[in-house]
Amino acid sequence: MATGENKVQFNLKNVHYALFTTEGDTPAWSTPVAVPGAVNLSLEQQGELTKFYADGIVYWQSSSNNGYEGDLEMARFPDQMRQDVWGEELVATDNVLIENANVQPKPFALLFQIDGDKTNNFYCLYNCNATRPSVAGSTTNENKEPKTETCTISAVPLANGNVKAATTATTTDDVRNNWFKKVYEKPAA
Repeated sequence: MATGENKVQFNLKNVHYALFTTEGDTPAWSTPVAVPGAVNLSLEQQGELTKFYADGIVYWQSSSNNGYEGDLEMARFPDQMRQDVWGEELVATDNVLIENANVQPKPFALLFQIDGDKTNNFYCLYNCNATRPSVAGSTTNENKEPKTETCTISAVPLANGNVKAATTATTTDDVRNNWFKKVYEKPAA
């Protein structure tokens, strides 16, 4: 276990995806697959405050949690993820990936790590969907500047309301050491 809570965080890495499946009413995921080349992740909370006025005051208020939405920027999304998540077809005879507008992306869990000044923080967004990655390129001049690929991620609550899991300063070493081997689920009571 780590000693003390982080004051700051930096350095996104260890991005993984695990395809979402269901077993009856129980959510399940495939084994997480690494996606090397993490550059940036910027997710904004989705939801709003609702206020009800009565007697000339805010009589009741509520906040909704509709998950997160934002961009995941990678050096490059691997071909396997393009097939698994976005349903691109690999033509066996020529090894060419074909994107088809009629194929819907598959839901997945997104796992990632953000380092901190005292310990690494691990995150899991349970129920994600993503737009197709962008395509970018430019000519090379005196400097070779890599171009990145970006997709928009939408993480919504599961049927049980769970959206995200995140480690803390006191998370056990067992949980930390196995974070990217299987999607974290709350132990049964």
